[in-house]
Amino acid sequence: MNFANARTRWTLGVALAAACTAVIGTAAAVAAQQAAAPAPVAAPVVEDIPFASPDAGAVTVPSAPDAWGGPRTGNEPTLSDRVVAYRIQATLDPDKHTITGKQQLTWRNRSDRPVRAVYLHLYLNAFEGPGSTFYTEQRNNHFGFRSGVSVKEGGWGYTRLQRVAQGGSKVAWRYVQPDGGPATDRTVVRLDLPEAVAPGGSTTLDIDFFNQLPRVSARTGYYGTFHLVGQWFPKIGVLELPGERGATAPRWNVHEFHLHSEFYADFGEYDVSLTVPKGWTVGATGEEQGKPVERGDTITHRFVQADVHDFAWTADKRYAKPLDGVYHGANGPVKVRVLYHPEYVHNAKPVLDATIASLTYFSKTLGDYPYRTVTAVIPPYNADEAGGMEYPTFFTASSYANVDKGTLSRYALDFVTIHEFGHGYFYGILASNEFEEPMLDEGLNEYWDHRMNVANGEQVQAGTWWSRLIGARIAVGEFESQRLGGMLSEPADPLGNNSWHRFSSGSYGTVYSRTATMMHDLEQQVGKAALERAFKQYYAQWKFRHPSIADFREAMAEGTGQRALVERLFADQVYATRKVDDRIAEFDSDEVLPAPGMVEYKGKPVELTQDHLDKAVQKVRDRWTKKNPKADADKRGPFPYLTRVLVRRDGAAVPQTLLVRFADGTSRSFQWNDTAGERWWRVGVTSRSRAVSVELDPERRIFLDKDKLDDGMTREANGSAARRWSADLAALLQTAFAQLVTL
Repeated sequence: MNFANARTRWTLGVALAAACTAVIGTAAAVAAQQAAAPAPVAAPVVEDIPFASPDAGAVTVPSAPDAWGGPRTGNEPTLSDRVVAYRIQATLDPDKHTITGKQQLTWRNRSDRPVRAVYLHLYLNAFEGPGSTFYTEQRNNHFGFRSGVSVKEGGWGYTRLQRVAQGGSKVAWRYVQPDGGPATDRTVVRLDLPEAVAPGGSTTLDIDFFNQLPRVSARTGYYGTFHLVGQWFPKIGVLELPGERGATAPRWNVHEFHLHSEFYADFGEYDVSLTVPKGWTVGATGEEQGKPVERGDTITHRFVQADVHDFAWTADKRYAKPLDGVYHGANGPVKVRVLYHPEYVHNAKPVLDATIASLTYFSKTLGDYPYRTVTAVIPPYNADEAGGMEYPTFFTASSYANVDKGTLSRYALDFVTIHEFGHGYFYGILASNEFEEPMLDEGLNEYWDHRMNVANGEQVQAGTWWSRLIGARIAVGEFESQRLGGMLSEPADPLGNNSWHRFSSGSYGTVYSRTATMMHDLEQQVGKAALERAFKQYYAQWKFRHPSIADFREAMAEGTGQRALVERLFADQVYATRKVDDRIAEFDSDEVLPAPGMVEYKGKPVELTQDHLDKAVQKVRDRWTKKNPKADADKRGPFPYLTRVLVRRDGAAVPQTLLVRFADGTSRSFQWNDTAGERWWRVGVTSRSRAVSVELDPERRIFLDKDKLDDGMTREANGSAARRWSADLAALLQTAFAQLVTL
């Protein structure tokens, strides 16, 4: 390889040296790697506001009533208490896959003290090399991300700050690692301001930045001419105040970009102008303003959206003509647009229909959709890593070669569409902290999505070519399928853990399935009406704010009216890790016959021998048979039956029901609602008919139980267990779909 001059050779040598030394973790790696960016200005010594804990997770103390400006009643001038405003001009180079951007960021200091330093997320730097926290966790913890696409030569991505100014004065910056990650991580940058932001005051920062998009990976990037641009602009962290999400003093919540973490930001306004080549189609968060402006070979589209906390967009010259639809909601018509490529034209209508159906269900069961647009993107062939991702008013679905009804791929396309739209409520409008409490978005959204499918009579369609060949219809209930991915036998992490402190990637995945299973069980215990009332209360109280797990817990306790049940469930599953494991340990049902021994007869002790008793019992049987020649003694014989059942508990206490079925077709139920920590439960019942089977949880309300096969026992063998195993085996086909929805 020839190089133009010595300066080029020297620059490349520095870059190569930096890469090599970063691998062995020397301090020289940090210096070499940072030398590639514009040299930061020396930072002055300032009084710091601390970071949120690097181990922050489930909050236990409810937020203050006035947190985040208090509940939004609809009488305020804006939907949210806007903290930030972004004005961005960005130009895409489609050949180099780069973005040149200019940004005006206006931020309001909500605290009671001057702020001399602020922090920005530079998320794309997670993809610049092995020294980032993202790739370090992948390497050191053996974590995996979705399809595990590896980065090839030329496929890395990054963000570089080129200029930062406050009121015309140059701003000093330096990279920091709030969570104690590697010194080579550059996903968070500190800006030391020439002029402090007064309490209640605002400041505007002028920022020039440059992005190199990665080959599509982990929610963002390019493939060919397709560009999905997410987490692409310098984005300010959240300054939390006392009484907000467990904070007792002001703190910066600005975590590094971890492998499994997603995002958290303040609400505000976005005014974004996007310049792309003529002939390219653009879709983005918000509403397009007026006609695009042409200049030479380029065209500029302007999108505006308020009361959101993020902005993403896509551009491609290969998009087919968009498919548009309208949802007529309480807040006026909502324009629904589907962007797709010619090879997936058959995916477009199902995605449009599922989006409009989701708008209907979420508006009815949580609250009316507050925006005027929804844009859904179907990724092109070979760009699966762009699929299944959510942003405000904008999301990506999946894409499949076959979307015939009744197939697993059609079910997956519909479900991923519902799931990504649903994030618009739980991640978007409720705006929980996905870094620290992913359960509130991924888990609750997963639950509500499956609940929507149940309401619409849907099931997991696991049909394949071979099942259709033999005429078999394989379908699994929505929440039965969720049990398979919940690690119910050995749950490793509390559901409320943060996104990065996890036993494994599989354990992180239980945030979806185990949360959905837990909420299913809660609904079964409190009833549909109470559960819906609680969720509507949660949404009404916390929309356009930032609730914590403690705030959600309180809404469930108050809304259902069953505080003790809710608090016990959260203590066992959200704040701790306790499996649920009840099983039938023993079961028998035998005639109650007289036993040998001494009895008193006419004032004298008399021994009843077994021989005497056998003769007496036989006489009674003979008389009964003569009188009832066609009767079944098991159903109603000459002697009563004593049924004994022993239940063993090896996990957390749950309200349990035992159903005893008798040969005459009758049954009796028994309740066990233990709060004392008992590990077993013995039930005895005397009846005229012999018991033929016993079953725990006969209505199948407790899906957290690690093994439903040991919930029942019969006096004689039957094939129900085998049939249930067959259902579970069919549901395993849903695993591929479950992997897609760890999004």
